[in-house]
Amino acid sequence: MWGIVWIVLVRSKCFFLYFCCGVYGLIRPVVVVVDVVNDFVSGVFGGERVGSIIAPLQCLVAAAHCLRVPVVFCNDAHYRHDVEVVRKWGCHAMQGTFGAKIVDEVVPDLSSDFVVETHTYSGFYESGLDLLLRGLYDGLGAKTVVLCGLQTHICVRHTAADAFFRGYYIVIACDGTEANTEQQHRRGLKYMENMYNAEILTVDEIIKKITCN
Repeated sequence: MWGIVWIVLVRSKCFFLYFCCGVYGLIRPVVVVVDVVNDFVSGVFGGERVGSIIAPLQCLVAAAHCLRVPVVFCNDAHYRHDVEVVRKWGCHAMQGTFGAKIVDEVVPDLSSDFVVETHTYSGFYESGLDLLLRGLYDGLGAKTVVLCGLQTHICVRHTAADAFFRGYYIVIACDGTEANTEQQHRRGLKYMENMYNAEILTVDEIIKKITCN
C-alpha cells in the first residue's frame, strides 16, 4: 500500500514541477545575453535591425535584477588566431577593443552579473559557462536558460544547441534576439523551436513567467 502511495506522490510532484515550468514559472532561470557588443550592434556586423532589441533587453535585464535572477553576458573576445577570425569572418570583437565591449545601454552590473568571454559561436564552448551555471542557486544549478542577443541564427542558435546537449530547458526571447534579415531571424527561431524544443516567448511573457517563481 505504501509503495502505491509513494508512486502517486512522486508522479504528482513531477507533474507539479512540469506544470509550474511549462504554464506558470521557469525553474531556476538564468538570463544569458549573447554578443550584445559594439561590433554587432553599431560596428562591422551592426545594422538598423539589431538595434531594435536594446529596449526589450533593458526590460529583461532590469526585471532579472529585481527578481534576483542571475544574468550572464557571453561576449566574443577574439584572439587573432581564433578559427572564425582566420577562416571565416576576419577581425571582429577582438579582445580588449571597443568592438568587443558590451554596449552602454545594457552594461552589466558587476556586483551581481557575470561576464563570460567566448571565442567561437557557442557561449558554452571552452568558456566555463556550463560550470558557472551549475554552481548557481546555492549549488543546485540553473535549470532554465533564457537566451537573448545576437545573432539569432548563429551565436544564439549554437549556444542553444550546447544548452540542449547539456540538459537545460531553453527559452528564447523572440523580441530580444535579432539577425541582419527577417528571414535569418525567423529561420533561427524555428530551428531552435523544432530541434531543441525551445520555447519562443516575448520579453513580457518571460518576465511574467519569472515573476511566478
